[in-house]
Amino acid sequence: MPYPAEHRYETRARIVRVAQTLFNRRGFDNVSIDTIMARAGLTRGGFYSFFDTKAELYAEAVSLSLAETPWSRWDGVSVDFRAADAARQLVRAYLSQQHFNDVEGSCPMVTLPSDVARSEPAVKRAFEKVFDAMAGLFQETLRRQGRADRDRALAAAALCVGAMVVARSVDSADLSDAIRNAALKTALQLGGGTRPTRAKVRRPRSSRKRAKRGKDEQGRGERPLRPRQRGCRFAPHSLRYQLPQA
Repeated sequence: MPYPAEHRYETRARIVRVAQTLFNRRGFDNVSIDTIMARAGLTRGGFYSFFDTKAELYAEAVSLSLAETPWSRWDGVSVDFRAADAARQLVRAYLSQQHFNDVEGSCPMVTLPSDVARSEPAVKRAFEKVFDAMAGLFQETLRRQGRADRDRALAAAALCVGAMVVARSVDSADLSDAIRNAALKTALQLGGGTRPTRAKVRRPRSSRKRAKRGKDEQGRGERPLRPRQRGCRFAPHSLRYQLPQA
């Protein structure tokens, strides 16, 4: 008795999902067809009834992120592509701690760029399709704001991808977080649907004391003191941006 048509579709989808996980973790060259099929619970002989080459499977694994976005598996993270602030949601999801931690379920643009650069044209086209979709979301957001700019959209998408690649590549956790924080701030300004905003900084202790003294003296009819706006030095640690928490 032959299998129903949906069984073949489900089997193919399972192979692609398993392949994406393995490729993300080990790279293209270090994953064999035997390993992929064994992880999917199938034999090597069954591979060629679905794909002609491993490169063809690789291209589908890259494209899978368009149909099944990485953040659909993360608690507390979601992106509504129909929302007016979809680009902003995407930036926060892409640079989130959840994405940083989930290597196997990561966006392939982060885990596979060096492999793709050495791959066949079909794989590069799949990578390009995913990246272009991401840049297109930024471009549409900017267009709605009346400031359509393809260059800004491309820069925002490239910044998100590149920042996550570098953040995962450094050993220092502090530097890794700083890279994602800086990219989050800049990507939101470039294409995330917001105008550049000034950081909220803490005043030096001496200025706070003068302000408090001025309030105390106001009740005695004296002119309140105001903190000086010039000459204040703000410590670098007061200018920190925090990534969204799950």
